[in-house]
Amino acid sequence: MRRPSAGSLECERRGAVAVLRLNRPHVRNALGSGLVAELGGTLAALDDDPEVRAAVLTGAPPGFCAGSDLKELSGMTREGMVRHEADTGRMARGVQHLGLPVVAAVEGFALGGGFLLATGCDVVVTAEDARWHLPEVRLGWVPPWGIQSLAARVGPVAARRLVWGERPLTGRELHGLGGADELTGPGEALDGALEVAARLAALPPHAVASAKRALTDAVNGPAETLDARTGWMFGADCASTAARESLARFGVRS
Repeated sequence: MRRPSAGSLECERRGAVAVLRLNRPHVRNALGSGLVAELGGTLAALDDDPEVRAAVLTGAPPGFCAGSDLKELSGMTREGMVRHEADTGRMARGVQHLGLPVVAAVEGFALGGGFLLATGCDVVVTAEDARWHLPEVRLGWVPPWGIQSLAARVGPVAARRLVWGERPLTGRELHGLGGADELTGPGEALDGALEVAARLAALPPHAVASAKRALTDAVNGPAETLDARTGWMFGADCASTAARESLARFGVRS
């Protein structure tokens, strides 16, 4: 059963597994404010549904998610941009507070906030040829949220290199660093994620939730504090010459 929702997010049930599909292909599934709110609300509702035992998060072609919707942000002040990114960070951090296991299925690309949204999920399945990149530093600012979950996956030294983002990585390279859990052939990430989700859904749900929550502190650590700090840095960075030049390309007021 598929629920098309408002168009930016699709929810399809496959037995005990819910498949959430970011559905804004005209902006490469960018995280606009409406999608952020809808994704957070839908995940919370699925967590309360006893018939749903696992969720898969993926994106409509051409890829998983290109990060923040800079076109939407073009009408915001710098303070508004910081608030928007703080809301997005809260939604992404919330994945670790659900009892429901969430599996990311990445094809095509996962960029910026899309990269960090995926790596904040419980399990990451990537196609070997998917393009992973954090371009924020190149644009003139720090990623405003999500660094803690990345560091929990790959360690702080590797995370620093990824956050600098001097070059994109393939899914195979990210898997080699520990940033992704499962590697598939091109076009096979969703099927791979569904297999993982089905295995998780077959386990006793209360024990799955307990195991996840027992490890939440190890994964999240000081994520809220770190996101607050990087969010403040992001706002300050957006006043720099490099950031203003990058934002000007999208018509963003700085």
